[in-house]
Amino acid sequence: MSAETRMATVMRASYGKLLAILASRGSDIIAAEDALSDAFAKALIHWPKEMPRNPEAWLLTVARNRLKDIHRKDQRIEFHDEVPEPEQADATIETIPDDRLKLMFVCAHPAIDARIRTPLMLQTVVGLDAETIARAFLLPPATMAKRLVRAKTKIKASAVAFRVPEPEELDGRVSAVLEAIYGAFSRDWLAEHALAEEAFFLATLLADLLPNNAEVLGLAAVIAFMLSRQEARIRDGKFVPLEDQDPAHWDQALMQQASTYLSKAQSIGELGRFQLEAAVHAVHADRLNTGIINWDALAHLYRGLSHVAPTIGTTVSYAAALGRVAGPKEGLEALLQIDSKVRASFAPAQVVEAHFLSLLGQIEEAATAYDLAIALTVEAPLREYLTAKRKALAPKLHS
Repeated sequence: MSAETRMATVMRASYGKLLAILASRGSDIIAAEDALSDAFAKALIHWPKEMPRNPEAWLLTVARNRLKDIHRKDQRIEFHDEVPEPEQADATIETIPDDRLKLMFVCAHPAIDARIRTPLMLQTVVGLDAETIARAFLLPPATMAKRLVRAKTKIKASAVAFRVPEPEELDGRVSAVLEAIYGAFSRDWLAEHALAEEAFFLATLLADLLPNNAEVLGLAAVIAFMLSRQEARIRDGKFVPLEDQDPAHWDQALMQQASTYLSKAQSIGELGRFQLEAAVHAVHADRLNTGIINWDALAHLYRGLSHVAPTIGTTVSYAAALGRVAGPKEGLEALLQIDSKVRASFAPAQVVEAHFLSLLGQIEEAATAYDLAIALTVEAPLREYLTAKRKALAPKLHS
């Protein structure tokens, strides 16, 4: 393995771990990033000559020396940072603590604008650069960079502590971390710059760090289930809805991993949003064994979700499942409980409405709903799929 490949592997696994240690003293993420970047640059020079036995320890030693350099220069004292011999670094640090959980809580701290928490976590814990994050969030790189710097500056100015919250505040703070991770995963999963793998990395990391939290395990299960179907979503360049996907194209290893997370969550006995969402995905996954979709079970789960975590998405999904169980009229009635303006601005609601209207013979109304859904949809494969559904109504429009 080349030095460049080895460094890329270490950076992926250790960037957030090392940054959390370096930034915890003084809450200065910017200085810690500079020091860690310097350490990786020196690794490119020294590792091809001699690879240290403990790369993390080597990087941490170099970065700490660089931090000392930065701090001493602030005090107008000249300092020459040193690169340790491989044996020195290995002997100095035997076990590096994993403080990434603390770093996640810092990124999702109440003092930080909720809109920047996900990008901040992606940069500090995963190590993505501002340009990559900006593409995923459809922002100019300069704008994203400024927002990230502003958030890091606030962390330092507010002296946000690098710590795991006390038990009485843990649930609320964990929820913010989960929302940030789910926000990364939910970013346009059909796009070229989707962040699904980075979100899964964060979710599994959090599950390792908080193995007794049911919602943490539930989120890991949700993302694993959804990733397992990634290759089946687009076939021959065309979008394939979940119920029409060929289970043979699902990733069995990821499905098993998701099922394991869900089983562990259920054994804890604390029901929550992500655990219920994971159960929904498990019902769909069971089609691999049964060959059918249990719409009754899905309607039941979505009804529960609507009480635990009411959202427009949950209501639409419940209506869709109910329509399969009780018929399109009942499904449409459930859908129409959503405020008309809200419904008109949410593409999935228009898709379900169009489907039910077409089944009920209200073709013109169905065509209008499809037109609105297409106008609200950005992803090209999904737009093409909806356009085809709309065109299929044409022969019936004036008959």
